[in-house]
Amino acid sequence: MARLKLSFAVERSERTLPLIDGTIQPEGIELVPIVADPSEIFWRQLKFQEFEISALSFSSYMIIKSQGTDMMAIPVFPARRFMHTQLFVHADAGIKEPADLIGKKIGVGEYQQTAALWTRRTLEHDFGVSQYKVHWFMERSEELSHGGATGFTPPKGISFQRIPPEKSLASMLVNRELDAGPVHRALQKGSNIIDRSTHNRGAGGDWSKIKPLFPDIISEGARFFKAHGYVPASHTYVIRGDVQEKYPWVAFSLYDAFVRAKEAARERLAQDIPSGLIFGAQYLAQTRKLLGDDPFPYGVAANQQMIETLIEASYEQGLTARKLEIGELFAASTLGI
Repeated sequence: MARLKLSFAVERSERTLPLIDGTIQPEGIELVPIVADPSEIFWRQLKFQEFEISALSFSSYMIIKSQGTDMMAIPVFPARRFMHTQLFVHADAGIKEPADLIGKKIGVGEYQQTAALWTRRTLEHDFGVSQYKVHWFMERSEELSHGGATGFTPPKGISFQRIPPEKSLASMLVNRELDAGPVHRALQKGSNIIDRSTHNRGAGGDWSKIKPLFPDIISEGARFFKAHGYVPASHTYVIRGDVQEKYPWVAFSLYDAFVRAKEAARERLAQDIPSGLIFGAQYLAQTRKLLGDDPFPYGVAANQQMIETLIEASYEQGLTARKLEIGELFAASTLGI
């Protein structure tokens, strides 16, 4: 019997590589991988629904779910990090700790993206920095933003401006037109059409003035994990509505393949890092000591607290008009996992 062939827009990571190279295959499905930058994948799926299976911003997914989309997620979260620790500040802005952000100008790639959602939630609930007491500057244009596809308008009471098209978050921060923002994309190789900071990197500015808000990321990450019990997830994977309706078995088969791919990645990591990186085994041991043996759990049960926090944050910050239910976010066959 021929397997069902489905387009698969995927971001490359250790946990998705076995699905990309075909080492792990979902039962009954032939995946046709399209590997691209997450920003581009999300925009294309939100605006055009190009892909039958796609990575998607969890925040944007909640927004379109509240609007009635028939896309359906499975509870896999291959991308996790402590989003707020990616904030950088200009040395001349007088910011020594999170509380000093009050009254400052903070750049974001996109206001509704999951990283920004988590950052605002953490600043407010962990450090007392209200989202209403800072000035937000968004880099992405309406035409190339996820919000442009979902009908985003700034929530009431928020100080919000768009970064001019000839500038970028990175160029404005390095030239002291912003006080803080996540410029990690500007510090990496490569570029994409969505994020201007990946090609307008603020050439000529004094990058020695740009410092991390949290110099000790490990210490802050350990604090967050001890306080909340999870590493925040930014993305999930969705099945297009027409596929989900016609082939409801796809969700469980795909979920099972993601679990097997993650396990294969964990085994490979344990084998490869010690030989490929000095102190690699020790770094791996430290991560497991701080975050547990598996900091990337899949399934609803293992992620219930994190998912409920994201639902609450989206409603609290005015991105969704109502509080969603976990049961409406994920395919029925994966809810009990």
